[in-house]
Amino acid sequence: MRHLLILCCLLTAMPAAARIEEATSAREGPLAHLLHALGTRYRYGGRSPETGFDCSGLIAHVFEQSWGVTLPRTAAEQSRVGKPVKRRDLIPGVLVFYNTRNRPYSHVGMYIGNGRFVHAPKPGARVRVERVDTSYWSARFNGARRLDIDNSSH
Repeated sequence: MRHLLILCCLLTAMPAAARIEEATSAREGPLAHLLHALGTRYRYGGRSPETGFDCSGLIAHVFEQSWGVTLPRTAAEQSRVGKPVKRRDLIPGVLVFYNTRNRPYSHVGMYIGNGRFVHAPKPGARVRVERVDTSYWSARFNGARRLDIDNSSH
């Protein structure tokens, strides 16, 4: 229930036109599953709430649960699915990619609106919300991709 309240708060903070567009899209499914995963522990290679998630496992889980779509396993592979989105055009449900291991597209999260994204950060941490505009994340931004039901398969 707490996660749905967060989603409602995020959607009501968006401009009215954007809320209407998003409310009628299938993008709410992945966001709901993503927010439900908040607090799940990090586990390298993890793909479920029971075992934990790594960054790409979290994203793969969210789309499998909401759309029944199987995404590639790694963040780098996921960065080639969908359509590119410019940083200024981020909307909730868009995947955001970062260079966190001295190699492009080594980390992925999902943008949730209001300058925030959700991701599974690192060992010893839990799935959490971060700001995209911090100096750390801004300096490592590699791009963003929008997945839609009709173009998310590879």
